[in-house]
Amino acid sequence: MRCAECKGKGMCGLPRCPIISRFHAQVAVKPQSSYQGSSPSVFIGSYGYPDVRGGPLLTSDTDNPPDWIRNNLGMEEIVNLRARTIRGSAGLHAVGGSLQEIALSVKPLDVDVYFEKPVAFSLNFDGTVAPVGFTGAVKKMDLLGSATVGRVVDRVTSDTDIGATDAALALSTGGVDVYQISKLMTAGLLGKRRTFVPTRWAITAVDDTVSTGLKKEIARFPPVDGISVFSGELFGNRIVCILLPGDWRYEMIEIWQEQSLWGGPGEVIVQDREGMKKSGYSPISGAYYSARLAVLEHLMFIRRCARVILVRSTSGEYWAPLGTWVVREAARKAMAAPPVRCESLEEAVRHAVAITGSDRWVPHSTLIPELKTQRTLGQFW
Repeated sequence: MRCAECKGKGMCGLPRCPIISRFHAQVAVKPQSSYQGSSPSVFIGSYGYPDVRGGPLLTSDTDNPPDWIRNNLGMEEIVNLRARTIRGSAGLHAVGGSLQEIALSVKPLDVDVYFEKPVAFSLNFDGTVAPVGFTGAVKKMDLLGSATVGRVVDRVTSDTDIGATDAALALSTGGVDVYQISKLMTAGLLGKRRTFVPTRWAITAVDDTVSTGLKKEIARFPPVDGISVFSGELFGNRIVCILLPGDWRYEMIEIWQEQSLWGGPGEVIVQDREGMKKSGYSPISGAYYSARLAVLEHLMFIRRCARVILVRSTSGEYWAPLGTWVVREAARKAMAAPPVRCESLEEAVRHAVAITGSDRWVPHSTLIPELKTQRTLGQFW
């Protein structure tokens, strides 16, 4: 199992990821046995599933990644912001109702939280979720005020006859972003048989569910009318996306450059692809679904279908794993930028190579030779 595929999930069997361990930190802090302030979100762990623990995320800062980008925060500023965040932990029988209120609210709720002992600082990083600095076992938790619930969220979460998949799609169609949908799913507020879902699972599940729904929608649209190359970059994550006329096909190639986070001493390249259906979980992990969502959002906006080759090239500038939201927002940034129009697939690939600074990913593509073959057969007939 390669590090670029595992991304800190422990699939190698080691007790602690040696790469993630580089970012664990211990600092001298003033003991804190209680917290009075805002709680913008919740976190449900995955250890011991289905008997899991969860709690509120406690911070006076925004918990929403698009806000961090709009405020032009750099990686160090985001890490420092998250280092101040406290993750409460308790049995869900004790705090479940309060967590659901927090997840429902479009505004952070004020809370009083008392811990069994002073919270401990250990800045933990993960390949899927944003890092958190403090953890503490919750002894008592009180909500101050009531949730402010949007109309679409209220309607969907009140409907216990709709499945979780349809609920997520209804929320997305109603203008609710995936960040809030993930909160609702992790807090067990969606579906017929409602249960709390580990946060890292919910993030990928929502990306997958919403983008799968969008695939079915864009399949009804006419193809794009030419070949375009989109590109954008965020925190050392460079996204290049080629759109070509045709029915939906999606290929993602992930490059971890030499000495990058998951690259190590040598470059690592991981590839995966799909048609209208996706078989199995992607070896690229959550980033595959986050990038796919951004592309499908763009195609839905322009009401077109396309064949897609997306390349993510990550440099050493991305020095700490901040979560798959980085890939989602980098891809959204790329799809929002003006594209470069190309006359042929070969020209588009050359342009993508120039942007990524390497052509070593091209032989890993299975969609490029397939498209070349199909085009040649079309010309023959």
